[in-house]
Amino acid sequence: MNTDFVPVTLDLYDDYMAFFHAAPRRSADYTFTNLWGWAEYYGLSLSFRDDLCWVRQNRPFPRIWAPVGDWGKADWESHPELREGVTLYRVPDEMAEVLREHLGEERVAAEPSREQWEYLYSREELAALSGNKFHKKKNLVNQYRKLYGIDYRTLDVREHPAGLEDVLQLQEEWCRWRDCGSSPSLQAESDVIFRVVGNWARLPGLMGGSLYVENRMVAFTIGEPLDETSLVLHFEKVQPDYKGVYQAINNAFARHAPEQFMLLNREQDMGEEGLRQAKETYNPTGFLQKSTVKVRAAV
Repeated sequence: MNTDFVPVTLDLYDDYMAFFHAAPRRSADYTFTNLWGWAEYYGLSLSFRDDLCWVRQNRPFPRIWAPVGDWGKADWESHPELREGVTLYRVPDEMAEVLREHLGEERVAAEPSREQWEYLYSREELAALSGNKFHKKKNLVNQYRKLYGIDYRTLDVREHPAGLEDVLQLQEEWCRWRDCGSSPSLQAESDVIFRVVGNWARLPGLMGGSLYVENRMVAFTIGEPLDETSLVLHFEKVQPDYKGVYQAINNAFARHAPEQFMLLNREQDMGEEGLRQAKETYNPTGFLQKSTVKVRAAV
């Protein structure tokens, strides 16, 4: 078993996705797009074993994330990452339960990581915006429609390559508005968007949508399938001068997404109170919960 860690590179896509598809619970954190996009910022690397692929973070401090693969069939005792005192981060609760079953309840201490919980929404609800709980959202979408109309365009590198250029232009404008240069986290996210969009054709599964007003892109959203019934949305940016544009792109993407996808995963809030409030106003139907897990000594 080779325990060496290697940098996340595009040529590892197929090897990694075999492990990702085998995972019983697929988290947005562990999509190849997310790992490769943020690899430089977090110093991410991968270690491929016979049964699992481990993820290591080196910046701004060393951490081991949860492994990816078929947790139920893994030979957990053969993995040195599970030594006494090790802490695993971003661990889906389903994996923490598997660890309890294999290592014993007394060896697994799991602390909920609320800031890492991924928000799950009903695509049908966000497409329809019916009922009192979506009243304000629907009003804003209707105002946007009345003021600007709805010119929704699918993002596709093959059919509409100019759309990706518009995405990068909008991202540049958004960064000027938010002054990304004074915020390392916003600048890092912008760099990731440029990296992902610039390699769209090499990241199978990417999909997205955009809104235009008078042939100018005013909003975009980019995501990909997590499994057969759920989509994760990685990035969403708008021109804030257009009233209701946030609600309009959210609604338009939900309306145009393939009907097989019943859940939209809009990732975590990272503990940012404003972002948490914004995500909660869309009435999530649930969460993909994650914990920080510490492995204790065997009794």
